[in-house]
Amino acid sequence: MPDIVHVKYQQTGKSKSTNEYGMREMQQKAFEARTAQYLLIKAPPASGKSRALMFIGLDKLINQDIKKVIVAVPERSIGSSFAKTELKKYGFFADWEPNPRYNLCTPGVEKSKVTAFLNFLESDEKILICTHATLRFAFDAIDEKQLDDCLLAIDEFHHVSVDGDNKLGLVLSSVMKKSSAHVVAMTGSFFRGDSVPILLPEDEAKFTKVKYDYYQQLNGYNYLKSLGIGYHFYQGKYTSAIHEILDETKKTIIHIPSVNSGESEKDKYEEVNRIVDGIGELDYQDPDTGVLYVISKATGKTLKIADLVHDNQKDRDKIQEYLRNVKSVDDIDIIIALGMAKEGFDWPYCEHALTVGYRGSLTEIIQIIGRATRDSDNKSHSQFTNLIAQPDAEDDLVKLSVNNMLKAITASLLMEQVLAPNFKFKPKFPDEDDDDDSEDDDDTIKINGFKLPSSQRAKDIIDSDINDLKAKIMQDDTMLKAMPGNVDPEVINKVLIPKIIKETYPDLSDEEVEAVRQHVVVDSVIKNGTIEEVGDKRFIRMADSFVNIDDINIDLIDTINPFQKAFEILSKSVTASVFKAIQETIDATRITMTDEEAIILWPKIKNWIAKTGEQPSIQSFDPQERRLAEAIIFLKEQKRKAQANE
Repeated sequence: MPDIVHVKYQQTGKSKSTNEYGMREMQQKAFEARTAQYLLIKAPPASGKSRALMFIGLDKLINQDIKKVIVAVPERSIGSSFAKTELKKYGFFADWEPNPRYNLCTPGVEKSKVTAFLNFLESDEKILICTHATLRFAFDAIDEKQLDDCLLAIDEFHHVSVDGDNKLGLVLSSVMKKSSAHVVAMTGSFFRGDSVPILLPEDEAKFTKVKYDYYQQLNGYNYLKSLGIGYHFYQGKYTSAIHEILDETKKTIIHIPSVNSGESEKDKYEEVNRIVDGIGELDYQDPDTGVLYVISKATGKTLKIADLVHDNQKDRDKIQEYLRNVKSVDDIDIIIALGMAKEGFDWPYCEHALTVGYRGSLTEIIQIIGRATRDSDNKSHSQFTNLIAQPDAEDDLVKLSVNNMLKAITASLLMEQVLAPNFKFKPKFPDEDDDDDSEDDDDTIKINGFKLPSSQRAKDIIDSDINDLKAKIMQDDTMLKAMPGNVDPEVINKVLIPKIIKETYPDLSDEEVEAVRQHVVVDSVIKNGTIEEVGDKRFIRMADSFVNIDDINIDLIDTINPFQKAFEILSKSVTASVFKAIQETIDATRITMTDEEAIILWPKIKNWIAKTGEQPSIQSFDPQERRLAEAIIFLKEQKRKAQANE
């Protein structure tokens, strides 16, 4: 199927060029905040977060009286990102030189990682690299005060949460409360994909945030010009369908589904064998590297395939070591993985990230897409494809399948917004001339009735958390039920969205919630639309409206469903019988009517009757007409209850 999302970039080279200290654009932004005790760096894969930490860590050691730097990564393979690195020859004042003995992610170091961690604290060494797990276990054996004047850097920070069972979250909270340690947290997304926040609001407020967005990163590349995000629906076994979309000429990472998912065939080794057999005939496996040499059925060419699914640690270490040392585009063709090769895995030549099964976390999607968005001279286009099981109308699990499909589609639409250029929104006043503010540029859009945030808290949410908040809204079960158009857009925008914002940020006032709500809705609707220039004027096409940008007002935007595109995609991408099953499944779990929704719908009911001369029908095929009819029934019931109480 065609891409749901296709974004083009300008190849400015800006995000890859360096300053006099050898720092790229994102690293410069992070270094400017180097004196903060608590620093949160939110930047996409390949933007240079590892080296940014090196710059900051060295400055804290040399200029800020910090005694030690402890770097924690989620898995051993990522530890190589923090190995010895020359920085002075590019203009910085020191090199990053950890003692190999205290890179606890390297095979062959001390067997007891915790003992090594404790020895490090007592030694004169300055830098230690370990896994999240080692940090958790070591923390049980130390007092928080032993981390006074140390820098604790946590890579892939979304692994933290305030859940009482999240040991890493407990470690961080305890360190912040009971020591003078500095903290640098790094992540590509602050959204975990569940309802548990990463930090409590009072702890999050202590962090200085450095944000570098995906568009800045990709627009500043030298080679990569476009990125596509698409979905392919299949029935039966995915191992039979995967070859419909696997292009052997593209350097590809295939992520097979978790054994607990509906797409899994419950035998991961056999699934890998079927994928390989579908590609061609295994010639041999290199005993030194673990690389599979497979002769393609389609082309006769020998393909080099890496299997990261197998659990044998010795074999896995071999292939991981080979992949760490890949230097040429010809060194590997296809990587098959399950839980690995997502976070921190660097294969610049990768052109296609092919993922099987619905991914519940936006963070996971961002990480997987990030494998294919490194800049490399072998590619001008990168592709992410999600292979998803199509619901079977006869299957008892159709409800689960429908829910997964809807979440997958909304995640792709959110990624479209994450990857798109950012706009600045300002209020427009009645007597204001369009040329009044010479500081505004083409990225600034003025909107009648728009509210700017009145507090720093609301401003910070809009500046730093807008995509993560959208992710929470778009993955909310109530929103998914409202998506197909059976709920009026104004109800979505004025009732459901502010309710989720209030639940996410209970400390916000009604005025602050409204400012955040307007920004979420405006940003979503504008980015889902297309801006076109006609003469010297700009117009925006939003849903069924084609409006001069100078005439946009918040009331118009509130009448547009930010998720309309998702259901249109589904309706064009699946068969009629499956689409009917989707509609019926959603209808069976419709959200209940509320007073707020009924109040918004009442003028629309009167308008409907005035136009048609009839009441909306509960039997209508139009979901919005049915919803109006349900509102009438709801209002009659409310009136009956009120009269009974009297």
